[in-house]
Amino acid sequence: MFKQSLLLLLGSLTIAVLPHTVSATTHQHQLSSQEITMQKIELSTQVGPLAANLYLPEAHPNAPLVIVTGAWTTVKEQMSAVYALALAEQGFAALTFDFRGWGESADSVHYLEDPARKTADIRAVLDALDQLQGVDTTRIAGLGICASAGYMLDAITGHGKVKSAAVVAPWLHDKAMATDIYGGEAQVQTLLAAAEQATKAAQPVYIEAASNSNVQSLMYQVPYYTQTDRGLIPQYDNQFNVASWSGWLNYDAQAGAAAQDKPVLMVASDAMALPAGARQYLDSAGSNVRAVWLEGISQFDFYDQPEAVSQAVDAVVTHFAATL
Repeated sequence: MFKQSLLLLLGSLTIAVLPHTVSATTHQHQLSSQEITMQKIELSTQVGPLAANLYLPEAHPNAPLVIVTGAWTTVKEQMSAVYALALAEQGFAALTFDFRGWGESADSVHYLEDPARKTADIRAVLDALDQLQGVDTTRIAGLGICASAGYMLDAITGHGKVKSAAVVAPWLHDKAMATDIYGGEAQVQTLLAAAEQATKAAQPVYIEAASNSNVQSLMYQVPYYTQTDRGLIPQYDNQFNVASWSGWLNYDAQAGAAAQDKPVLMVASDAMALPAGARQYLDSAGSNVRAVWLEGISQFDFYDQPEAVSQAVDAVVTHFAATL
Protein backbone atom coordinates (compact mmCIF):
# COMPACT_ATOMS: atom_id res chain seq x y z
CA MET A 1 0.00 0.00 0.00
CA PHE A 2 2.85 2.37 0.84
CA LYS A 3 4.50 1.82 -2.53
CA GLN A 4 1.29 2.34 -4.49
CA SER A 5 0.29 5.53 -2.69
CA LEU A 6 3.83 6.88 -2.83
CA LEU A 7 4.51 6.17 -6.46
CA LEU A 8 1.31 7.76 -7.62
CA LEU A 9 2.92 11.01 -6.42
CA LEU A 10 6.16 10.58 -8.31
CA GLY A 11 6.98 12.05 -11.70
CA SER A 12 8.99 11.62 -10.84
CA LEU A 13 18.59 11.37 -14.50
CA THR A 14 36.90 8.01 -11.81
CA ILE A 15 36.14 10.94 -14.34
CA ALA A 16 37.87 10.58 -17.70
CA VAL A 17 39.00 13.86 -19.23
CA LEU A 18 38.20 13.88 -22.94
CA PRO A 19 38.50 16.61 -25.55
CA HIS A 20 35.39 18.74 -25.95
CA THR A 21 34.39 17.80 -29.46
CA VAL A 22 31.13 16.81 -31.06
CA SER A 23 30.42 14.62 -34.05
CA ALA A 24 27.10 14.64 -35.87
CA THR A 25 25.62 11.74 -37.78
CA THR A 26 24.27 12.24 -41.27
CA HIS A 27 20.73 11.55 -40.09
CA GLN A 28 18.46 14.57 -40.11
CA HIS A 29 14.69 14.51 -39.74
CA GLN A 30 12.08 17.04 -40.74
CA LEU A 31 9.91 17.10 -37.63
CA SER A 32 7.15 19.56 -38.42
CA SER A 33 5.77 22.09 -40.84
CA GLN A 34 7.95 24.64 -39.07
CA GLU A 35 11.02 23.00 -40.69
CA ILE A 36 12.71 21.82 -37.55
CA THR A 37 15.76 19.67 -38.16
CA MET A 38 16.92 17.13 -35.59
CA GLN A 39 20.54 15.99 -35.65
CA LYS A 40 21.67 12.92 -33.73
CA ILE A 41 25.08 13.76 -32.28
CA GLU A 42 27.59 12.46 -29.79
CA LEU A 43 29.13 14.92 -27.36
CA SER A 44 32.62 14.12 -26.14
CA THR A 45 32.68 15.49 -22.61
CA GLN A 46 34.66 15.36 -19.40
CA VAL A 47 32.45 12.50 -18.18
CA GLY A 48 32.66 10.53 -21.43
CA PRO A 49 30.68 10.41 -24.68
CA LEU A 50 27.02 11.38 -24.32
CA ALA A 51 24.37 10.76 -26.97
CA ALA A 52 22.31 13.83 -27.78
CA ASN A 53 19.68 15.19 -30.16
CA LEU A 54 20.01 18.76 -31.42
CA TYR A 55 16.81 20.48 -32.62
CA LEU A 56 17.41 23.38 -35.00
CA PRO A 57 14.80 25.81 -36.35
CA GLU A 58 15.85 26.31 -39.95
CA ALA A 59 14.22 29.73 -40.15
CA HIS A 60 16.33 30.95 -37.22
CA PRO A 61 20.03 30.28 -37.84
CA ASN A 62 22.41 30.83 -34.94
CA ALA A 63 19.52 30.65 -32.47
CA PRO A 64 19.99 30.74 -28.69
CA LEU A 65 20.41 27.26 -27.24
CA VAL A 66 18.37 25.58 -24.49
CA ILE A 67 19.59 22.39 -22.79
CA VAL A 68 16.51 20.32 -21.87
CA THR A 69 16.48 17.51 -19.30
CA GLY A 70 13.60 15.30 -18.18
CA ALA A 71 12.11 13.44 -15.22
CA TRP A 72 13.82 10.66 -13.27
CA THR A 73 14.68 7.40 -15.09
CA THR A 74 13.86 8.95 -18.48
CA VAL A 75 15.71 9.24 -21.78
CA LYS A 76 16.06 12.05 -24.28
CA GLU A 77 13.13 10.95 -26.46
CA GLN A 78 10.51 11.38 -23.72
CA MET A 79 9.26 14.65 -22.17
CA SER A 80 12.50 16.47 -22.88
CA ALA A 81 11.94 15.89 -26.61
CA VAL A 82 8.41 17.31 -26.34
CA TYR A 83 9.76 20.54 -24.88
CA ALA A 84 12.77 20.68 -27.20
CA LEU A 85 10.55 20.51 -30.26
CA ALA A 86 8.14 23.08 -28.83
CA LEU A 87 11.03 25.45 -28.14
CA ALA A 88 12.45 24.92 -31.63
CA GLU A 89 9.08 25.87 -33.07
CA GLN A 90 9.44 29.13 -31.15
CA GLY A 91 12.84 29.87 -32.70
CA PHE A 92 15.19 28.36 -30.11
CA ALA A 93 17.75 25.64 -30.71
CA ALA A 94 17.32 22.86 -28.16
CA LEU A 95 19.54 19.99 -27.06
CA THR A 96 18.43 16.84 -25.26
CA PHE A 97 20.85 14.15 -24.14
CA ASP A 98 21.05 10.82 -22.37
CA PHE A 99 22.76 10.84 -19.00
CA ARG A 100 25.59 8.37 -18.44
CA GLY A 101 24.32 4.81 -18.40
CA TRP A 102 20.89 5.73 -19.75
CA GLY A 103 19.51 5.41 -23.27
CA GLU A 104 22.25 5.63 -25.88
CA SER A 105 24.95 6.95 -23.54
CA ALA A 106 27.07 3.94 -22.70
CA ASP A 107 28.73 3.63 -19.31
CA SER A 108 29.90 0.93 -16.94
CA VAL A 109 27.21 2.03 -14.46
CA HIS A 110 23.62 1.76 -15.66
CA TYR A 111 20.26 3.23 -14.64
CA LEU A 112 21.61 5.11 -11.62
CA GLU A 113 19.39 7.98 -10.50
CA ASP A 114 22.14 9.84 -8.68
CA PRO A 115 21.53 13.60 -8.48
CA ALA A 116 25.22 14.45 -8.03
CA ARG A 117 26.20 12.31 -11.02
CA LYS A 118 23.46 13.73 -13.22
CA THR A 119 24.30 17.29 -12.18
CA ALA A 120 27.90 16.62 -13.21
CA ASP A 121 26.64 15.36 -16.57
CA ILE A 122 24.71 18.59 -17.19
CA ARG A 123 27.80 20.63 -16.36
CA ALA A 124 29.87 18.45 -18.68
CA VAL A 125 27.40 19.07 -21.51
CA LEU A 126 27.49 22.82 -20.85
CA ASP A 127 31.27 22.74 -21.05
CA ALA A 128 31.15 20.89 -24.38
CA LEU A 129 28.80 23.22 -26.27
CA ASP A 130 31.37 25.44 -27.97
CA GLN A 131 31.92 22.86 -30.69
CA LEU A 132 28.28 22.85 -31.79
CA GLN A 133 27.53 24.39 -35.16
CA GLY A 134 24.52 26.51 -36.05
CA VAL A 135 23.70 27.77 -32.56
CA ASP A 136 24.56 30.86 -30.55
CA THR A 137 26.67 29.56 -27.67
CA THR A 138 26.80 33.03 -26.13
CA ARG A 139 23.09 32.67 -25.29
CA ILE A 140 22.62 29.41 -23.39
CA ALA A 141 19.74 28.47 -21.11
CA GLY A 142 18.72 25.39 -19.17
CA LEU A 143 15.29 23.80 -18.83
CA GLY A 144 14.78 21.05 -16.27
CA ILE A 145 11.58 19.03 -15.93
CA CYS A 146 10.49 17.25 -12.74
CA ALA A 147 13.43 15.59 -10.94
CA SER A 148 16.04 17.13 -13.21
CA ALA A 149 14.81 20.59 -12.21
CA GLY A 150 16.99 20.26 -9.12
CA TYR A 151 19.92 18.93 -11.12
CA MET A 152 19.62 21.75 -13.63
CA LEU A 153 19.37 24.45 -10.95
CA ASP A 154 22.44 23.05 -9.22
CA ALA A 155 24.37 22.75 -12.48
CA ILE A 156 23.79 26.31 -13.68
CA THR A 157 24.57 28.04 -10.40
CA GLY A 158 27.85 29.85 -10.89
CA HIS A 159 28.31 28.49 -14.41
CA GLY A 160 29.66 31.26 -16.61
CA LYS A 161 28.17 30.01 -19.88
CA VAL A 162 24.54 29.94 -18.74
CA LYS A 163 22.48 33.11 -18.82
CA SER A 164 19.03 31.88 -17.82
CA ALA A 165 17.02 28.84 -16.73
CA ALA A 166 13.52 27.54 -16.27
CA VAL A 167 12.02 24.50 -14.57
CA VAL A 168 8.69 22.85 -15.28
CA ALA A 169 6.76 20.78 -12.72
CA PRO A 170 9.82 20.94 -10.46
CA TRP A 171 10.40 18.14 -7.98
CA LEU A 172 12.65 19.80 -5.40
CA HIS A 173 12.92 17.75 -2.25
CA ASP A 174 15.28 18.01 0.68
CA LYS A 175 16.03 15.15 3.07
CA ALA A 176 13.14 16.04 5.37
CA MET A 177 10.66 16.07 2.51
CA ALA A 178 12.05 12.79 1.15
CA THR A 179 11.71 11.13 4.55
CA ASP A 180 8.09 12.22 4.78
CA ILE A 181 7.25 11.28 1.19
CA TYR A 182 8.84 7.86 1.45
CA GLY A 183 6.96 6.78 4.55
CA GLY A 184 9.05 7.96 7.47
CA GLU A 185 12.49 7.28 8.87
CA ALA A 186 12.09 3.51 9.20
CA GLN A 187 11.04 3.08 5.59
CA VAL A 188 13.83 5.36 4.38
CA GLN A 189 16.38 3.34 6.34
CA THR A 190 15.04 0.18 4.67
CA LEU A 191 15.54 1.72 1.23
CA LEU A 192 19.01 2.99 2.15
CA ALA A 193 19.96 -0.48 3.39
CA ALA A 194 18.79 -1.95 0.08
CA ALA A 195 20.92 0.61 -1.73
CA GLU A 196 23.98 -0.24 0.36
CA GLN A 197 23.48 -3.94 -0.26
CA ALA A 198 23.09 -3.31 -3.99
CA THR A 199 26.25 -1.23 -4.07
CA LYS A 200 28.23 -4.08 -2.48
CA ALA A 201 26.69 -6.81 -4.64
CA ALA A 202 28.83 -8.60 -7.21
CA GLN A 203 26.31 -7.71 -9.90
CA PRO A 204 24.12 -4.60 -10.23
CA VAL A 205 20.62 -4.89 -8.81
CA TYR A 206 17.94 -3.56 -11.15
CA ILE A 207 14.18 -3.46 -10.85
CA GLU A 208 11.60 -2.61 -13.45
CA ALA A 209 10.99 1.13 -13.44
CA ALA A 210 7.34 1.15 -14.57
CA SER A 211 4.73 -1.55 -14.96
CA ASN A 212 0.99 -2.09 -14.89
CA SER A 213 1.40 -5.71 -13.71
CA ASN A 214 4.63 -5.93 -11.67
CA VAL A 215 3.83 -4.77 -8.14
CA GLN A 216 7.56 -4.77 -7.36
CA SER A 217 8.27 -2.12 -9.99
CA LEU A 218 9.38 1.34 -8.97
CA MET A 219 6.30 2.96 -10.49
CA TYR A 220 3.40 0.51 -10.35
CA GLN A 221 0.42 1.54 -12.46
CA VAL A 222 1.69 5.10 -12.73
CA PRO A 223 0.39 7.20 -15.65
CA TYR A 224 2.65 8.31 -18.49
CA TYR A 225 5.44 5.80 -17.75
CA THR A 226 3.18 2.78 -18.29
CA GLN A 227 1.39 4.10 -21.40
CA THR A 228 2.80 3.10 -24.77
CA ASP A 229 1.39 6.21 -26.44
CA ARG A 230 3.15 8.44 -23.89
CA GLY A 231 6.24 7.50 -21.88
CA LEU A 232 6.54 3.76 -22.43
CA ILE A 233 8.37 4.12 -25.74
CA PRO A 234 10.91 1.68 -27.22
CA GLN A 235 13.84 3.94 -26.29
CA TYR A 236 12.91 3.95 -22.57
CA ASP A 237 15.26 1.74 -20.53
CA ASN A 238 12.50 1.11 -17.98
CA GLN A 239 15.06 0.06 -15.37
CA PHE A 240 16.08 1.41 -11.97
CA ASN A 241 19.34 0.69 -10.20
CA VAL A 242 18.50 -0.04 -6.56
CA ALA A 243 21.77 1.65 -5.55
CA SER A 244 20.06 4.90 -6.59
CA TRP A 245 18.21 5.19 -3.29
CA SER A 246 21.30 6.46 -1.49
CA GLY A 247 21.88 9.50 -3.68
CA TRP A 248 18.19 10.17 -4.23
CA LEU A 249 17.03 10.06 -0.61
CA ASN A 250 20.00 12.07 0.65
CA TYR A 251 19.68 14.72 -2.05
CA ASP A 252 18.90 18.28 -1.02
CA ALA A 253 17.61 20.28 -3.98
CA GLN A 254 16.95 23.19 -1.62
CA ALA A 255 20.55 23.62 -0.53
CA GLY A 256 21.57 25.81 -3.45
CA ALA A 257 18.55 28.10 -3.54
CA ALA A 258 20.15 31.04 -1.72
CA ALA A 259 23.20 30.86 -4.00
CA GLN A 260 21.23 30.75 -7.25
CA ASP A 261 22.69 33.52 -9.41
CA LYS A 262 20.75 33.04 -12.65
CA PRO A 263 17.32 34.39 -13.56
CA VAL A 264 15.05 31.38 -13.06
CA LEU A 265 11.40 30.83 -13.90
CA MET A 266 9.44 28.05 -12.23
CA VAL A 267 6.35 26.82 -14.05
CA ALA A 268 4.32 25.10 -11.37
CA SER A 269 0.84 24.07 -10.28
CA ASP A 270 -0.75 23.18 -6.98
CA ALA A 271 -1.90 19.99 -8.71
CA MET A 272 1.67 18.84 -9.46
CA ALA A 273 3.50 16.28 -7.34
CA LEU A 274 5.50 18.51 -4.98
CA PRO A 275 4.35 22.15 -4.92
CA ALA A 276 5.79 22.54 -1.41
CA GLY A 277 9.28 22.03 -2.80
CA ALA A 278 8.83 24.81 -5.34
CA ARG A 279 7.53 27.18 -2.67
CA GLN A 280 10.40 26.41 -0.30
CA TYR A 281 12.96 27.06 -3.04
CA LEU A 282 11.25 30.36 -3.86
CA ASP A 283 11.28 31.38 -0.22
CA SER A 284 15.02 30.70 0.05
CA ALA A 285 16.09 32.19 -3.28
CA GLY A 286 16.55 35.81 -4.21
CA SER A 287 14.34 37.98 -6.36
CA ASN A 288 15.92 36.52 -9.51
CA VAL A 289 13.82 33.36 -9.02
CA ARG A 290 10.11 33.65 -9.66
CA ALA A 291 7.19 31.37 -10.47
CA VAL A 292 4.18 31.14 -12.72
CA TRP A 293 1.42 29.03 -11.14
CA LEU A 294 -0.93 27.36 -13.61
CA GLU A 295 -4.33 26.03 -12.67
CA GLY A 296 -5.15 22.35 -12.35
CA ILE A 297 -2.22 20.85 -14.29
CA SER A 298 -0.97 17.54 -12.92
CA GLN A 299 2.63 16.34 -12.90
CA PHE A 300 2.05 13.94 -15.78
CA ASP A 301 0.05 16.43 -17.84
CA PHE A 302 3.05 18.76 -17.75
CA TYR A 303 5.09 16.05 -19.49
CA ASP A 304 3.27 15.80 -22.78
CA GLN A 305 -0.34 16.99 -22.83
CA PRO A 306 -0.69 19.68 -25.51
CA GLU A 307 -2.51 22.35 -23.52
CA ALA A 308 -0.28 21.97 -20.47
CA VAL A 309 2.88 21.99 -22.57
CA SER A 310 1.65 25.00 -24.54
CA GLN A 311 1.04 27.03 -21.39
CA ALA A 312 4.38 26.04 -19.92
CA VAL A 313 6.32 26.76 -23.10
CA ASP A 314 4.64 30.16 -23.54
CA ALA A 315 5.82 31.15 -20.06
CA VAL A 316 9.31 29.77 -20.63
CA VAL A 317 9.71 31.48 -24.00
CA THR A 318 8.66 34.82 -22.52
CA HIS A 319 11.23 34.35 -19.75
CA PHE A 320 14.04 33.39 -22.12
CA ALA A 321 13.22 36.25 -24.49
CA ALA A 322 13.73 38.67 -21.61
CA THR A 323 16.84 37.07 -20.10
CA LEU A 324 18.95 35.68 -22.94
